[in-house]
Amino acid sequence: MKLKKIIFKILLLSIIIILLFNNKNIDYKKNKKTVYTNINKIKKKKIYKNKNNLSLLLILPFIILLLMIATGPIFYQNFWHKYYIKISMIISISICIYYIIYLNSLFKILITLIEYIQFILLILVLYISSGGIFIEINKKINSKINLLILFFGSCISNLIGTTGASIILIRPYIKINKKNIKPYHIIFFIFIISNIGGSLTPIGDPPLFLGFLKGVPFFWTLKNNFLPWIFSLIILGGFFYIIDFKNHIDIKNKIKKDKKPYILIYGGKNFFWLIIITISIFLENKIFHFIPDIKYNNHSISFIREIIIILIILFLYKNANKYAFKKNKFNFKPLEEICFVFIAIFISILPILEIINNLAQSNKFINIINYNTLYWSTGLLSGFLDNAPTYLNLLNAIMPTYDANIHNIENVKFYTKGIYSINNILELKAISIASVFFGALTYIGNGPNFIVKSIAEKYGIKMPSFFEYIIYFSIPLLMPVLIIIWLLFFYIN
Repeated sequence: MKLKKIIFKILLLSIIIILLFNNKNIDYKKNKKTVYTNINKIKKKKIYKNKNNLSLLLILPFIILLLMIATGPIFYQNFWHKYYIKISMIISISICIYYIIYLNSLFKILITLIEYIQFILLILVLYISSGGIFIEINKKINSKINLLILFFGSCISNLIGTTGASIILIRPYIKINKKNIKPYHIIFFIFIISNIGGSLTPIGDPPLFLGFLKGVPFFWTLKNNFLPWIFSLIILGGFFYIIDFKNHIDIKNKIKKDKKPYILIYGGKNFFWLIIITISIFLENKIFHFIPDIKYNNHSISFIREIIIILIILFLYKNANKYAFKKNKFNFKPLEEICFVFIAIFISILPILEIINNLAQSNKFINIINYNTLYWSTGLLSGFLDNAPTYLNLLNAIMPTYDANIHNIENVKFYTKGIYSINNILELKAISIASVFFGALTYIGNGPNFIVKSIAEKYGIKMPSFFEYIIYFSIPLLMPVLIIIWLLFFYIN
């Protein structure tokens, strides 16, 4: 799967989406005033009406996909690897047809596809930029160094995102442990760097970034999430050190004895581009009002950022450090499964999220809602669905109980300060912590999980299956941490 084919498919999908937009309903925003036509209002009413008519049968495609992801690599490996692309496309197309023809909700499909394109472009640019960096380490590895790498990764996750930190560090992490690598090394990497690490800033994880766009102050997460963050890292770090220390008793990795310990970095210029990529994430009209965007059905769609990212992708791939590419065994194979499986995930969770949103706004939900139920409901949903829309749906459900609106920035800021209720801060904290921490619960809880798993398998590491990951790692190692965090920072309060 060559880069040109990937870019071509992304551009083709983008062009189709643009053509599907009715030009009469689009306003290229130049200022805060936006005009909507009567057609838009009619569409909104239709969407709202249809929203309540969603059949529970629409959950089945996601369940089928989830079961096939979990069982395919174990029980029918050849069939899965041969047909997973067709399976993903059949599931995606069937739901799209249902939404477009039966529910007359083309808008929701378009927005979901746009979000998918933005996701894949970000994954692609980070994958190429990190693939052009090769770190060679000539030093004896031990449990302390591994622990330092994990803690370092958890810190930079807040500066370049969990996806960026995961893709940059996973290869050198595997290489430095190559004589001693075990699946638990990768699992703890997913726990700490790919998920929990990025809970301190909006850059860290998509749910927090969406909260920032809605009006949550940039440093609110640092102030309120720091103690749960450091507490969970200490506990997970302790678990890792005990397991890794026992694993290192009899096995020592070899170093070049004729040379002093050293660390060499090839393709270091890509670190500059990683900074540019991180900055480009903020190129949205919601943050900088002078940046043009497309306004459709009261939804802001960025395109300047995506154009910049595509240009960076082409530049980085053409001018990559060839030695780094060669040593990293760089190819696009790990991305192939992610691209096709995740488009099915993005589409198939759409009806589930709508059903959850409807339930969340019902009287039964409102009567039981508090920061304890928010923690567990947000968390468990984030572990199996996309944690970003889960964050928004539950925040959107709780704020109206205080006559506040998630789409009003001032309302959101008041909510973050606890002006409506003393419980507001704990409620938002529960949603924020749970959406990020529980993303490590399964391979599909957060985008980087699947990427790290794919890269590890490319290096010959036999990773646990979907259910093995949950049964042998998430439940015994991660779940106790999540329970402790709940008891200390929510239940006691």
